[in-house]
Amino acid sequence: MTSNKRHPSSFRDPSGYIFNKNGVVKRLIKPVYFKQYTSLKETGFFDKLFQNQLLIPHKEERSSATEIVLVPEQIPFITYPYEWSFLQYKEAALLTLKIQKFALEHGYTLKDASAFNVTFHNGQAMFIDTLSFDFYKDNEPWRAYKQFIGHFLGPLLLAHYHGSQSLNLLSNFIDGIPISMLSSMLPFKTRLNPFLYSNVHLLSKFEKKHNDDDHGDFKKQTHLSKKAQLNIVTALYGYIKKLTLSEHSEWGDYYNKTNYSHDAFTSKSSIINKWIKSLEPLTIIDVGGNDGKFIRQIGHNFTQALVCDIDSNAVDFNYKTAKVNHEKNIQPFVLDVLNPTADIGFNNEERASFIKRIKKFNPDVTMALAVIHHMTLTGNIPFNMSAQFFASFSRFLIIEFPTRKDSWVKRLLDVKRDFKDHFGFYDLDNFISGYSEFFEIQDQIPVDNSERIMFLLRRKDA
Repeated sequence: MTSNKRHPSSFRDPSGYIFNKNGVVKRLIKPVYFKQYTSLKETGFFDKLFQNQLLIPHKEERSSATEIVLVPEQIPFITYPYEWSFLQYKEAALLTLKIQKFALEHGYTLKDASAFNVTFHNGQAMFIDTLSFDFYKDNEPWRAYKQFIGHFLGPLLLAHYHGSQSLNLLSNFIDGIPISMLSSMLPFKTRLNPFLYSNVHLLSKFEKKHNDDDHGDFKKQTHLSKKAQLNIVTALYGYIKKLTLSEHSEWGDYYNKTNYSHDAFTSKSSIINKWIKSLEPLTIIDVGGNDGKFIRQIGHNFTQALVCDIDSNAVDFNYKTAKVNHEKNIQPFVLDVLNPTADIGFNNEERASFIKRIKKFNPDVTMALAVIHHMTLTGNIPFNMSAQFFASFSRFLIIEFPTRKDSWVKRLLDVKRDFKDHFGFYDLDNFISGYSEFFEIQDQIPVDNSERIMFLLRRKDA
Protein backbone atom coordinates (compact mmCIF):
# COMPACT_ATOMS: atom_id res chain seq x y z
CA MET A 1 0.00 0.00 0.00
CA THR A 2 1.30 3.42 -0.89
CA SER A 3 2.58 5.76 1.80
CA ASN A 4 1.85 8.87 -0.25
CA LYS A 5 0.18 11.51 1.89
CA ARG A 6 -3.35 12.53 0.97
CA HIS A 7 -3.80 16.17 -0.01
CA PRO A 8 -5.72 18.16 2.65
CA SER A 9 -8.46 18.98 0.12
CA SER A 10 -9.11 15.33 -0.76
CA PHE A 11 -10.70 13.62 2.24
CA ARG A 12 -14.43 13.73 1.46
CA ASP A 13 -14.67 10.89 -1.06
CA PRO A 14 -14.09 7.34 0.26
CA SER A 15 -13.38 6.21 -3.32
CA GLY A 16 -9.89 7.70 -3.33
CA TYR A 17 -7.83 10.84 -3.02
CA ILE A 18 -5.22 13.00 -4.70
CA PHE A 19 -1.64 13.37 -3.51
CA ASN A 20 1.49 15.21 -4.57
CA LYS A 21 4.58 13.21 -5.52
CA ASN A 22 7.72 15.20 -6.34
CA GLY A 23 5.62 18.13 -7.52
CA VAL A 24 3.29 15.99 -9.64
CA VAL A 25 -0.39 15.71 -8.67
CA LYS A 26 -1.64 12.10 -8.79
CA ARG A 27 -4.88 10.32 -7.89
CA LEU A 28 -5.17 7.11 -5.91
CA ILE A 29 -8.25 4.91 -6.33
CA LYS A 30 -9.29 2.53 -3.54
CA PRO A 31 -10.77 -0.96 -4.13
CA VAL A 32 -14.27 0.28 -3.23
CA TYR A 33 -14.30 2.16 -6.56
CA PHE A 34 -12.56 -0.42 -8.75
CA LYS A 35 -15.82 -1.68 -10.29
CA GLN A 36 -16.94 1.78 -11.37
CA TYR A 37 -13.50 2.79 -12.61
CA THR A 38 -13.08 -0.38 -14.66
CA SER A 39 -16.48 0.09 -16.27
CA LEU A 40 -15.87 3.76 -17.04
CA LYS A 41 -12.53 2.89 -18.62
CA GLU A 42 -13.49 -0.23 -20.57
CA THR A 43 -16.71 1.18 -22.04
CA GLY A 44 -14.79 4.14 -23.41
CA PHE A 45 -16.76 6.60 -21.28
CA PHE A 46 -13.63 8.32 -20.00
CA ASP A 47 -12.13 8.49 -23.48
CA LYS A 48 -15.25 10.18 -24.86
CA LEU A 49 -15.10 12.82 -22.13
CA PHE A 50 -11.39 13.35 -22.84
CA GLN A 51 -12.01 13.70 -26.57
CA ASN A 52 -14.72 16.29 -25.98
CA GLN A 53 -12.52 18.19 -23.49
CA LEU A 54 -15.04 17.78 -20.68
CA LEU A 55 -12.90 15.87 -18.16
CA ILE A 56 -9.22 16.37 -17.36
CA PRO A 57 -7.31 13.58 -19.16
CA HIS A 58 -5.34 11.05 -17.16
CA LYS A 59 -3.00 8.11 -17.65
CA GLU A 60 -2.93 5.02 -15.50
CA GLU A 61 0.46 4.80 -13.81
CA ARG A 62 0.05 1.52 -11.94
CA SER A 63 -2.59 -0.92 -10.80
CA SER A 64 -2.68 -3.57 -8.09
CA ALA A 65 -5.21 -5.41 -5.93
CA THR A 66 -5.08 -2.62 -3.36
CA GLU A 67 -4.79 0.58 -5.40
CA ILE A 68 -4.84 2.19 -8.80
CA VAL A 69 -2.81 5.35 -9.36
CA LEU A 70 -3.64 7.86 -12.10
CA VAL A 71 -1.58 10.80 -13.34
CA PRO A 72 -3.90 13.51 -14.65
CA GLU A 73 -2.83 16.27 -17.00
CA GLN A 74 -1.25 18.88 -14.75
CA ILE A 75 -3.02 22.22 -14.26
CA PRO A 76 -0.59 25.11 -13.65
CA PHE A 77 -2.94 27.27 -11.59
CA ILE A 78 -6.22 26.20 -9.96
CA THR A 79 -8.98 28.79 -9.56
CA TYR A 80 -11.95 28.37 -7.24
CA PRO A 81 -15.64 29.26 -7.76
CA TYR A 82 -15.38 32.44 -5.68
CA GLU A 83 -12.68 33.63 -8.11
CA TRP A 84 -14.81 33.24 -11.24
CA SER A 85 -16.63 35.91 -13.18
CA PHE A 86 -20.32 35.48 -13.98
CA LEU A 87 -19.69 33.99 -17.43
CA GLN A 88 -17.09 31.61 -16.05
CA TYR A 89 -19.49 30.49 -13.33
CA LYS A 90 -22.19 29.91 -15.95
CA GLU A 91 -19.83 27.85 -18.08
CA ALA A 92 -18.88 25.70 -15.09
CA ALA A 93 -22.56 25.10 -14.28
CA LEU A 94 -23.42 24.20 -17.87
CA LEU A 95 -20.41 21.89 -18.07
CA THR A 96 -21.62 20.00 -14.99
CA LEU A 97 -25.12 19.61 -16.48
CA LYS A 98 -23.69 18.54 -19.84
CA ILE A 99 -21.64 15.84 -18.12
CA GLN A 100 -24.63 14.63 -16.09
CA LYS A 101 -26.74 14.35 -19.24
CA PHE A 102 -23.97 12.45 -21.01
CA ALA A 103 -23.53 10.18 -17.99
CA LEU A 104 -27.26 9.35 -17.79
CA GLU A 105 -27.33 8.51 -21.48
CA HIS A 106 -24.51 6.01 -20.93
CA GLY A 107 -25.76 4.36 -17.74
CA TYR A 108 -23.89 6.49 -15.20
CA THR A 109 -24.60 9.50 -13.00
CA LEU A 110 -22.70 12.18 -11.12
CA LYS A 111 -22.74 11.27 -7.44
CA ASP A 112 -21.79 14.83 -6.50
CA ALA A 113 -22.06 18.22 -8.21
CA SER A 114 -19.69 20.43 -6.28
CA ALA A 115 -18.49 23.59 -8.00
CA PHE A 116 -15.04 22.66 -6.71
CA ASN A 117 -15.06 19.73 -9.15
CA VAL A 118 -14.51 22.29 -11.92
CA THR A 119 -11.64 24.64 -12.67
CA PHE A 120 -10.40 26.51 -15.75
CA HIS A 121 -7.67 25.09 -17.95
CA ASN A 122 -6.58 25.81 -21.53
CA GLY A 123 -9.16 28.56 -21.86
CA GLN A 124 -12.26 26.67 -20.73
CA ALA A 125 -14.07 25.07 -17.82
CA MET A 126 -12.77 21.59 -17.08
CA PHE A 127 -14.21 18.87 -14.82
CA ILE A 128 -11.39 17.55 -12.64
CA ASP A 129 -12.94 14.98 -10.27
CA THR A 130 -12.44 11.63 -12.01
CA LEU A 131 -14.15 9.71 -9.18
CA SER A 132 -17.44 11.65 -9.25
CA PHE A 133 -19.15 9.05 -11.46
CA ASP A 134 -21.29 6.14 -10.30
CA PHE A 135 -23.65 3.61 -11.86
CA TYR A 136 -27.14 4.84 -12.64
CA LYS A 137 -29.89 2.88 -10.88
CA ASP A 138 -33.40 2.74 -12.34
CA ASN A 139 -35.86 5.21 -10.80
CA GLU A 140 -33.27 6.55 -8.37
CA PRO A 141 -33.24 10.37 -8.22
CA TRP A 142 -30.13 12.40 -8.92
CA ARG A 143 -28.48 12.43 -5.50
CA ALA A 144 -26.40 15.50 -6.42
CA TYR A 145 -29.43 17.59 -7.46
CA LYS A 146 -29.66 19.58 -4.23
CA GLN A 147 -25.89 20.10 -4.24
CA PHE A 148 -26.08 21.48 -7.76
CA ILE A 149 -28.70 24.01 -6.64
CA GLY A 150 -26.55 25.15 -3.70
CA HIS A 151 -23.29 25.26 -5.65
CA PHE A 152 -24.39 26.51 -9.06
CA LEU A 153 -27.96 27.67 -9.56
CA GLY A 154 -28.09 29.50 -6.22
CA PRO A 155 -24.97 31.67 -6.66
CA LEU A 156 -25.93 32.46 -10.26
CA LEU A 157 -29.45 33.50 -9.26
CA LEU A 158 -28.17 35.71 -6.46
CA ALA A 159 -25.66 37.31 -8.84
CA HIS A 160 -28.44 37.91 -11.36
CA TYR A 161 -30.64 39.66 -8.80
CA HIS A 162 -28.08 41.18 -6.41
CA GLY A 163 -24.80 41.52 -8.31
CA SER A 164 -21.64 39.56 -9.01
CA GLN A 165 -20.34 39.81 -5.44
CA SER A 166 -22.85 37.06 -4.61
CA LEU A 167 -20.51 34.67 -6.42
CA ASN A 168 -18.12 35.02 -3.48
CA LEU A 169 -20.53 33.22 -1.13
CA LEU A 170 -18.95 29.79 -1.60
CA SER A 171 -15.90 31.10 0.24
CA ASN A 172 -18.16 31.12 3.33
CA PHE A 173 -20.39 28.20 2.35
CA ILE A 174 -17.94 25.60 1.08
CA ASP A 175 -20.73 22.96 1.04
CA GLY A 176 -23.02 25.19 -1.00
CA ILE A 177 -25.48 27.96 -0.17
CA PRO A 178 -28.19 26.60 2.16
CA ILE A 179 -31.42 26.26 0.18
CA SER A 180 -33.51 27.98 2.87
CA MET A 181 -31.11 30.92 2.83
CA LEU A 182 -31.21 31.05 -0.96
CA SER A 183 -35.01 31.02 -0.94
CA SER A 184 -35.17 33.87 1.56
CA MET A 185 -32.70 36.02 -0.40
CA LEU A 186 -34.53 35.85 -3.72
CA PRO A 187 -37.19 38.44 -4.61
CA PHE A 188 -40.79 37.50 -3.89
CA LYS A 189 -41.59 37.51 -7.61
CA THR A 190 -39.41 34.42 -8.04
CA ARG A 191 -42.07 32.44 -6.16
CA LEU A 192 -44.41 33.12 -9.07
CA ASN A 193 -41.95 31.60 -11.53
CA PRO A 194 -42.76 27.86 -11.88
CA PHE A 195 -39.13 26.90 -12.54
CA LEU A 196 -37.73 28.80 -9.56
CA TYR A 197 -40.58 27.79 -7.31
CA SER A 198 -40.01 24.08 -7.91
CA ASN A 199 -36.20 24.19 -7.93
CA VAL A 200 -35.66 26.59 -5.03
CA HIS A 201 -38.68 27.50 -2.92
CA LEU A 202 -40.41 24.12 -2.96
CA LEU A 203 -37.07 22.42 -2.39
CA SER A 204 -36.58 24.66 0.65
CA LYS A 205 -39.94 23.56 2.03
CA PHE A 206 -39.08 19.90 1.52
CA GLU A 207 -35.72 20.44 3.21
CA LYS A 208 -37.36 22.10 6.21
CA LYS A 209 -39.91 19.31 6.50
CA HIS A 210 -37.13 16.74 6.28
CA ASN A 211 -35.27 18.49 9.08
CA ASP A 212 -38.37 18.88 11.26
CA ASP A 213 -39.79 15.42 10.73
CA ASP A 214 -37.57 12.37 10.26
CA HIS A 215 -40.57 10.52 8.89
CA GLY A 216 -41.71 13.31 6.57
CA ASP A 217 -42.50 13.02 2.87
CA PHE A 218 -39.02 14.22 1.90
CA LYS A 219 -37.54 10.75 2.27
CA LYS A 220 -40.37 9.19 0.30
CA GLN A 221 -39.51 11.10 -2.87
CA THR A 222 -37.30 8.24 -4.04
CA HIS A 223 -38.59 7.37 -7.49
CA LEU A 224 -37.63 9.34 -10.59
CA SER A 225 -37.30 7.88 -14.06
CA LYS A 226 -34.31 8.52 -16.28
CA LYS A 227 -36.50 10.51 -18.65
CA ALA A 228 -37.67 12.72 -15.79
CA GLN A 229 -34.05 13.26 -14.71
CA LEU A 230 -33.05 14.22 -18.22
CA ASN A 231 -35.96 16.66 -18.34
CA ILE A 232 -34.75 18.29 -15.10
CA VAL A 233 -31.19 18.55 -16.40
CA THR A 234 -32.44 20.02 -19.70
CA ALA A 235 -34.62 22.55 -17.89
CA LEU A 236 -31.73 23.61 -15.62
CA TYR A 237 -29.43 23.93 -18.62
CA GLY A 238 -31.89 26.06 -20.56
CA TYR A 239 -32.63 28.39 -17.64
CA ILE A 240 -28.98 28.92 -16.64
CA LYS A 241 -27.91 29.49 -20.24
CA LYS A 242 -30.28 32.48 -20.43
CA LEU A 243 -29.21 34.05 -17.12
CA THR A 244 -27.55 37.45 -17.41
CA LEU A 245 -25.71 39.82 -15.11
CA SER A 246 -27.29 43.27 -15.14
CA GLU A 247 -24.79 45.51 -13.45
CA HIS A 248 -22.25 48.13 -14.43
CA SER A 249 -18.90 48.79 -12.82
CA GLU A 250 -16.31 51.52 -12.66
CA TRP A 251 -13.61 49.42 -14.29
CA GLY A 252 -15.62 47.35 -16.77
CA ASP A 253 -14.81 49.81 -19.57
CA TYR A 254 -11.63 51.24 -18.04
CA TYR A 255 -9.76 51.66 -21.30
CA ASN A 256 -12.60 53.65 -22.84
CA LYS A 257 -12.21 56.37 -20.22
CA THR A 258 -8.57 56.12 -19.18
CA ASN A 259 -6.45 59.22 -18.77
CA TYR A 260 -3.88 57.82 -21.21
CA SER A 261 -3.32 59.51 -24.53
CA HIS A 262 -2.54 57.38 -27.56
CA ASP A 263 1.14 58.36 -27.31
CA ALA A 264 1.25 57.45 -23.61
CA PHE A 265 -0.37 54.10 -24.26
CA THR A 266 2.10 53.36 -27.05
CA SER A 267 5.03 54.44 -24.88
CA LYS A 268 3.92 52.23 -22.00
CA SER A 269 3.49 49.23 -24.30
CA SER A 270 6.91 49.82 -25.82
CA ILE A 271 8.58 49.93 -22.38
CA ILE A 272 6.90 46.72 -21.27
CA ASN A 273 7.78 44.91 -24.51
CA LYS A 274 11.42 45.98 -24.20
CA TRP A 275 11.69 44.53 -20.70
CA ILE A 276 9.78 41.34 -21.51
CA LYS A 277 12.03 40.74 -24.51
CA SER A 278 15.09 41.03 -22.29
CA LEU A 279 13.70 38.67 -19.63
CA GLU A 280 12.21 36.06 -22.00
CA PRO A 281 9.70 34.78 -19.40
CA LEU A 282 7.47 31.76 -19.89
CA THR A 283 4.89 32.69 -17.25
CA ILE A 284 3.41 35.97 -16.06
CA ILE A 285 0.68 37.30 -13.81
CA ASP A 286 -0.92 40.69 -14.43
CA VAL A 287 -2.33 41.89 -11.10
CA GLY A 288 -5.13 44.38 -11.65
CA GLY A 289 -5.00 43.49 -15.35
CA ASN A 290 -8.57 44.64 -16.05
CA ASP A 291 -9.69 43.15 -19.39
CA GLY A 292 -6.24 41.87 -20.36
CA LYS A 293 -5.48 44.65 -22.82
CA PHE A 294 -1.81 45.03 -21.88
CA ILE A 295 -1.16 41.29 -21.85
CA ARG A 296 -2.33 41.29 -25.46
CA GLN A 297 -0.03 44.23 -26.29
CA ILE A 298 3.03 42.16 -25.36
CA GLY A 299 4.70 40.63 -28.39
CA HIS A 300 5.76 37.50 -26.53
CA ASN A 301 4.43 33.96 -26.44
CA PHE A 302 3.77 33.03 -22.79
CA THR A 303 3.03 29.43 -21.92
CA GLN A 304 0.67 30.74 -19.20
CA ALA A 305 -0.55 34.28 -18.52
CA LEU A 306 -2.70 34.86 -15.45
CA VAL A 307 -4.77 38.05 -15.46
CA CYS A 308 -6.68 38.97 -12.32
CA ASP A 309 -8.87 41.93 -11.45
CA ILE A 310 -11.42 42.86 -8.80
CA ASP A 311 -14.03 43.72 -11.43
CA SER A 312 -16.17 40.80 -12.60
CA ASN A 313 -17.29 42.67 -15.73
CA ALA A 314 -13.69 43.27 -16.78
CA VAL A 315 -12.85 39.61 -16.15
CA ASP A 316 -15.93 38.59 -18.14
CA PHE A 317 -14.79 40.74 -21.07
CA ASN A 318 -11.27 39.31 -20.84
CA TYR A 319 -12.62 35.77 -20.76
CA LYS A 320 -14.89 36.37 -23.77
CA THR A 321 -11.99 37.90 -25.70
CA ALA A 322 -9.73 34.97 -24.89
CA LYS A 323 -12.43 32.54 -26.09
CA VAL A 324 -12.96 34.42 -29.36
CA ASN A 325 -9.21 34.66 -30.00
CA HIS A 326 -8.57 31.04 -28.92
CA GLU A 327 -6.03 32.32 -26.38
CA LYS A 328 -5.75 29.14 -24.33
CA ASN A 329 -2.73 30.44 -22.44
CA ILE A 330 -4.62 33.40 -20.88
CA GLN A 331 -6.36 32.61 -17.58
CA PRO A 332 -8.59 35.42 -16.26
CA PHE A 333 -9.94 35.33 -12.70
CA VAL A 334 -11.38 37.63 -10.06
CA LEU A 335 -9.12 38.81 -7.24
CA ASP A 336 -9.31 41.68 -4.77
CA VAL A 337 -5.67 42.61 -4.24
CA LEU A 338 -6.65 44.34 -0.97
CA ASN A 339 -8.21 41.11 0.28
CA PRO A 340 -6.63 38.13 -1.53
CA THR A 341 -8.35 34.76 -1.29
CA ALA A 342 -7.66 33.09 2.05
CA ASP A 343 -7.17 29.47 3.15
CA ILE A 344 -10.59 27.99 3.92
CA GLY A 345 -12.27 24.69 4.72
CA PHE A 346 -11.53 22.11 7.38
CA ASN A 347 -8.37 22.98 9.29
CA ASN A 348 -8.04 25.91 6.85
CA GLU A 349 -6.44 23.47 4.39
CA GLU A 350 -9.13 22.37 1.93
CA ARG A 351 -8.80 25.35 -0.40
CA ALA A 352 -5.46 27.12 -0.61
CA SER A 353 -5.01 30.87 -0.45
CA PHE A 354 -4.08 32.92 -3.47
CA ILE A 355 -0.63 33.52 -1.98
CA LYS A 356 0.06 29.78 -1.60
CA ARG A 357 -1.12 29.00 -5.13
CA ILE A 358 0.73 31.86 -6.79
CA LYS A 359 3.93 30.97 -4.94
CA LYS A 360 3.61 27.44 -6.28
CA PHE A 361 2.88 28.78 -9.77
CA ASN A 362 6.05 30.88 -9.38
CA PRO A 363 5.55 33.37 -12.23
CA ASP A 364 8.66 34.53 -14.06
CA VAL A 365 7.29 38.08 -14.12
CA THR A 366 4.58 40.00 -12.29
CA MET A 367 2.95 43.08 -13.84
CA ALA A 368 1.19 45.65 -11.65
CA LEU A 369 -0.04 48.47 -13.87
CA ALA A 370 -2.30 51.20 -12.50
CA VAL A 371 -2.53 49.34 -9.18
CA ILE A 372 -0.17 50.88 -6.64
CA HIS A 373 -2.11 54.15 -6.22
CA HIS A 374 -5.30 52.19 -5.51
CA MET A 375 -3.53 49.95 -3.00
CA THR A 376 -1.95 52.96 -1.28
CA LEU A 377 -4.70 55.59 -1.46
CA THR A 378 -7.81 53.39 -1.40
CA GLY A 379 -6.50 50.56 0.74
CA ASN A 380 -4.18 52.67 2.92
CA ILE A 381 -1.42 50.10 2.37
CA PRO A 382 2.10 51.50 2.97
CA PHE A 383 4.61 51.12 0.14
CA ASN A 384 6.82 48.66 2.02
CA MET A 385 3.81 46.40 2.71
CA SER A 386 2.68 46.28 -0.93
CA ALA A 387 6.32 45.67 -1.87
CA GLN A 388 6.43 42.74 0.55
CA PHE A 389 3.21 41.37 -0.99
CA PHE A 390 4.64 41.40 -4.51
CA ALA A 391 8.03 40.11 -3.34
CA SER A 392 6.35 37.06 -1.80
CA PHE A 393 5.78 35.61 -5.30
CA SER A 394 7.59 37.84 -7.79
CA ARG A 395 11.16 37.47 -8.95
CA PHE A 396 10.75 40.31 -11.43
CA LEU A 397 8.13 43.03 -11.04
CA ILE A 398 7.03 45.51 -13.69
CA ILE A 399 5.17 48.20 -11.79
CA GLU A 400 3.73 51.55 -12.77
CA PHE A 401 3.88 54.54 -10.42
CA PRO A 402 1.47 57.44 -11.06
CA THR A 403 2.80 60.63 -9.47
CA ARG A 404 0.69 63.10 -7.47
CA LYS A 405 0.09 65.08 -10.68
CA ASP A 406 -1.71 62.15 -12.32
CA SER A 407 -5.46 62.80 -12.71
CA TRP A 408 -6.46 59.46 -11.16
CA VAL A 409 -4.23 60.11 -8.15
CA LYS A 410 -5.73 63.59 -7.76
CA ARG A 411 -9.19 62.07 -7.87
CA LEU A 412 -8.35 59.49 -5.19
CA LEU A 413 -6.76 62.14 -2.98
CA ASP A 414 -9.78 64.43 -3.36
CA VAL A 415 -12.00 61.63 -2.08
CA LYS A 416 -10.01 61.74 1.18
CA ARG A 417 -11.15 65.34 1.77
CA ASP A 418 -10.11 66.37 5.30
CA PHE A 419 -7.70 63.41 5.49
CA LYS A 420 -5.92 64.34 2.27
CA ASP A 421 -2.94 65.72 4.19
CA HIS A 422 -2.42 62.33 5.83
CA PHE A 423 -1.26 61.03 2.44
CA GLY A 424 1.59 63.44 1.99
CA PHE A 425 3.89 60.39 1.96
CA TYR A 426 2.57 59.44 -1.47
CA ASP A 427 5.47 60.50 -3.67
CA LEU A 428 8.19 58.99 -5.83
CA ASP A 429 10.95 59.09 -3.22
CA ASN A 430 8.88 57.21 -0.64
CA PHE A 431 7.77 54.69 -3.26
CA ILE A 432 11.39 53.96 -4.20
CA SER A 433 12.40 53.79 -0.53
CA GLY A 434 9.60 51.35 0.36
CA TYR A 435 10.16 49.06 -2.61
CA SER A 436 13.93 49.12 -2.17
CA GLU A 437 13.48 47.11 1.03
CA PHE A 438 12.63 44.08 -1.11
CA PHE A 439 13.63 44.91 -4.69
CA GLU A 440 16.52 46.31 -6.67
CA ILE A 441 15.70 48.77 -9.44
CA GLN A 442 16.79 47.36 -12.81
CA ASP A 443 15.33 50.17 -14.90
CA GLN A 444 13.14 53.26 -14.52
CA ILE A 445 11.47 54.98 -17.50
CA PRO A 446 8.85 57.79 -17.58
CA VAL A 447 5.81 57.16 -19.78
CA ASP A 448 5.62 59.77 -22.55
CA ASN A 449 2.85 62.38 -22.28
CA SER A 450 1.80 61.20 -18.83
CA GLU A 451 2.52 61.66 -15.14
CA ARG A 452 3.50 58.02 -14.69
CA ILE A 453 6.80 56.17 -14.37
CA MET A 454 7.50 52.53 -15.19
CA PHE A 455 9.84 50.44 -13.03
CA LEU A 456 11.49 47.09 -13.65
CA LEU A 457 12.37 45.60 -10.26
CA ARG A 458 14.21 42.44 -9.27
CA ARG A 459 13.68 40.81 -5.89
CA LYS A 460 16.82 41.11 -3.77
CA ASP A 461 17.15 37.38 -3.05
CA ALA A 462 16.44 36.33 -6.65
